[in-house]
Amino acid sequence: MQHSANTGTLIQCDFDGTLTEEDISFLILDNFADGDWRSILEQYKNNQISVGRFNKLAFRMVKADKPTLIRFVRERAELRPDLENLLNYCNSRHFRFTIVSNGMIFYIQTLLKNAGIKEDVEIYAAQAEFNSNGIEACYIGPDGHEIQSGFKEAYIKQFLKEGWRVISIGNGASDIPVAKLAHYTFATEPMLSLCREEGMKCLPFESLDDIIKGLETID
Repeated sequence: MQHSANTGTLIQCDFDGTLTEEDISFLILDNFADGDWRSILEQYKNNQISVGRFNKLAFRMVKADKPTLIRFVRERAELRPDLENLLNYCNSRHFRFTIVSNGMIFYIQTLLKNAGIKEDVEIYAAQAEFNSNGIEACYIGPDGHEIQSGFKEAYIKQFLKEGWRVISIGNGASDIPVAKLAHYTFATEPMLSLCREEGMKCLPFESLDDIIKGLETID
């Protein structure tokens, strides 16, 4: 990431379940995984494996090719309304908007393009290699090397090191470590309840328009 130190504002936003109506990874796995991927999900939920390890193991069960999955995502997945409004708002205030996700770049790009999002959005997520043995998911950290765990945290730490004021947006447990480091946090369920359980301050949202209204209260 070639950005000089500054004191601007950066949005670090999750993707699945935050900018989308549902988790796209789960949607793909439910329809294409050749095996019991949910047993691996339980290992992740029980903190036995990292989210990166979960995606590596689960997506190896998906044998479909990239065109098939892109077509499926276009037909079945949806972004939340008002994403373009949120991006335009951030642009008007010179906020740097980034998507940092445990999901996969290929379907994030597919959905943004399908929705007619013309802005070139920064995406940091898993790279996917399609082959006969399934999909190989690979997470590259801000230092350019593969990272096995703490993907989202690695990016916010880098952004903070560069001098950004970071506003995080998320919906799940994997967004909590980011929220603990961010200057401000927007959360929707189930993350919202987790934040409240831990006594963490956050701004609740149900729609992306709620986030725009919340950002207007931040100087």
